[in-house]
Amino acid sequence: MNKTLSRRAFVTSASALGLVGVSGLALPYYSRANTRPAFTHGVQSGDVDTVSGMVWTRVDRPSRVMFEVSTTESFSNAVKLPPLDAVPESDFAVKRLLTDLASDQDIFYRMTAADLSDINAVSEPIVGRFKTAPASKRNIRFTWSGDTAGQGWGIDDKGMYTYATMARHTPDFFLHSGDTIYADGPVLGEVELKDGTKWINKVLTDEKSKVAETLAEYRGQWKYNMMDEHCRALNAVCPTFFQWDDHEVVNNWSGSKDLSKDDRYTEKSVALLTSRAARAFHEMTPIRFTPAEPGRVYRKIGYGPLLDVFFLDLRSYRGPNGDSVETEMTPQSRIIGEEQLRWLKRELANSKATWKVIASDMPIGIIVWNDAANKKGAEAIANGQPGAASGRELEVADLLRYIKNAGIDNTVWLTADVHYTAAHYYNPEKAAFQDFNPFWEFVSGPLHAGTFGPGDLDMTFGPELKYVKAPTAEQGQNLPPSAGLQFFGLVDIDGASEQMTVRLMDRDDNELYKVTLDPVHSA
Repeated sequence: MNKTLSRRAFVTSASALGLVGVSGLALPYYSRANTRPAFTHGVQSGDVDTVSGMVWTRVDRPSRVMFEVSTTESFSNAVKLPPLDAVPESDFAVKRLLTDLASDQDIFYRMTAADLSDINAVSEPIVGRFKTAPASKRNIRFTWSGDTAGQGWGIDDKGMYTYATMARHTPDFFLHSGDTIYADGPVLGEVELKDGTKWINKVLTDEKSKVAETLAEYRGQWKYNMMDEHCRALNAVCPTFFQWDDHEVVNNWSGSKDLSKDDRYTEKSVALLTSRAARAFHEMTPIRFTPAEPGRVYRKIGYGPLLDVFFLDLRSYRGPNGDSVETEMTPQSRIIGEEQLRWLKRELANSKATWKVIASDMPIGIIVWNDAANKKGAEAIANGQPGAASGRELEVADLLRYIKNAGIDNTVWLTADVHYTAAHYYNPEKAAFQDFNPFWEFVSGPLHAGTFGPGDLDMTFGPELKYVKAPTAEQGQNLPPSAGLQFFGLVDIDGASEQMTVRLMDRDDNELYKVTLDPVHSA
């Protein structure tokens, strides 16, 4: 009799079999049979909805990768899919969309690789799992955070432990809110800490030892993160929904980014770096490919009748970073972009889900300076100018007004980027721009990077600070992960009441803040 394992039981048993890889990359079958292909960085799944989901893996040589899909962990009812070839052009990574799946169903997928030079040389299998979204109302749980392996804080002896903490909550999916890699943040052997001790990066690679410029170096940033045992273990049992921000390319990148005086870069063209970064992003993650435009990141994932998630891309369509104080819309003041904004309005209006989560890679009301030292120029939405909406705030004002006028209820914004955690309630009664309905924005991160903040709030949209945890003045800035100020958010939607409960958590699994939101059901 087949018995479906719980997600926690599955990761435990799969680890014992050497399938998930929670003891480093040198899994037993790699060393036993190095004449056969080997899977190098585990598996990933992502962008899962009620009937489909993406899966990903990577091998160490040109290989034909065979796929099997099953609804039981024994694979007794497995369906074999046509193979895909992993070739050098994609750095031996392959991904595919699994379709025609049943809703609310545990899906197990297994891959085996055959050497293209010796088709009889076959790898040991590697296995992952995910659960499809429900077609009816049931409880949903997911996590979100951002900022992985930044500021030189690499994989130490404890590893990227926040991933393990999130995994213990067995989420339906993990929403990675951007800064998924730090292509501009080299990881070296050790870092001197303020208390006289040293942070030791236990895992080092050539690609991660410098800023990324070549396609291989951008790919290497992704491979570095997946060398962490906790990251791979979560990937094996939980889909990740990815979006990007700036560090996937270079810090604060926009059309005005100038690398001419940055001696770390021999390649000075930000456009060329962006192209390479976007290709690596799509090759190394289980994001769905949308051919409407190359490298498109913004999209909607429908997760059943209670939840739609709208992923924004605040990088690709923005005007140059600068003062951002225009009082009328210009190309300079764009951050969402005209086409993406039309898409977002249309999809929000068409959404039948109770909750509409807007996953934004940058916060609305926190001031993030392009020139932090001199507090000049807008890097995010807020421009630090009192009074009416201006600059990049104009697009957000237009969106918030539309949401109100179209009668779109239950929008919640989730974001990261600023390397601390906070809860903001946007109240039109406290705002300079008041033509919107109140809403919540929750901030979390970093996952495994330096901790900063807190940032100042811009009152254009009236954010009320309900909670914040960030370094104190005595602690200073850029605290290492070992300081414990690493954060993620945990969201529960109750299938019966349809209430959404949001918790802000730290990497030691302490609940820092909790709020339960009641859904509005308009007539």
